[in-house]
Amino acid sequence: MSFTVIDGWFTQARFCLSPHFNLRPLNEVSLLVVHNISLPAGRFGLPYIDQLFQGCLDITADPSFKDLDGLEVSAHFLIRRDGELVQYVSCDDRAWHAGVSVFDGRTGCNDFALGVELEGTDDINYTDEQYARLAELTSTLIAHYPALTPDRIVGHCDIAPGRKTDPGNSFDWQRFKGLL
Repeated sequence: MSFTVIDGWFTQARFCLSPHFNLRPLNEVSLLVVHNISLPAGRFGLPYIDQLFQGCLDITADPSFKDLDGLEVSAHFLIRRDGELVQYVSCDDRAWHAGVSVFDGRTGCNDFALGVELEGTDDINYTDEQYARLAELTSTLIAHYPALTPDRIVGHCDIAPGRKTDPGNSFDWQRFKGLL
């Protein structure tokens, strides 16, 4: 798939707009952060991720959602198990995905990072479709944002060690980087 980017939006993605974003303090994209998410944990293909990022998650739908009450979080992208690409926030804006974070001595990674969520968990292998879509997306991002380079692609665990573990041991970094 060849991606077209207009004003930070990937025209081939399914748009699911999130209210949880704001303007970047500088118009800089120089880091890509790979995350994972599943709601409830370990269950896939459900509508809850979209609802969480849109701020309309029914916290009574599952007991594990209680801790998510009032949470304002988003990512730029989600790649579902079947490879579907969902976009919540323009790449030109700051999504709220990294939290307290530091990369290369610089804090506040949301200011300069793009966040890609993979539908998954730390310990369940990701799908071939997810690796292929992530590589396509990343290649387009690198072409579109010159400060973003392969050595500036990290896991959430790398920018928030001790606090975050995703994308987890199940993510094959060598396989992913080999596809770029």
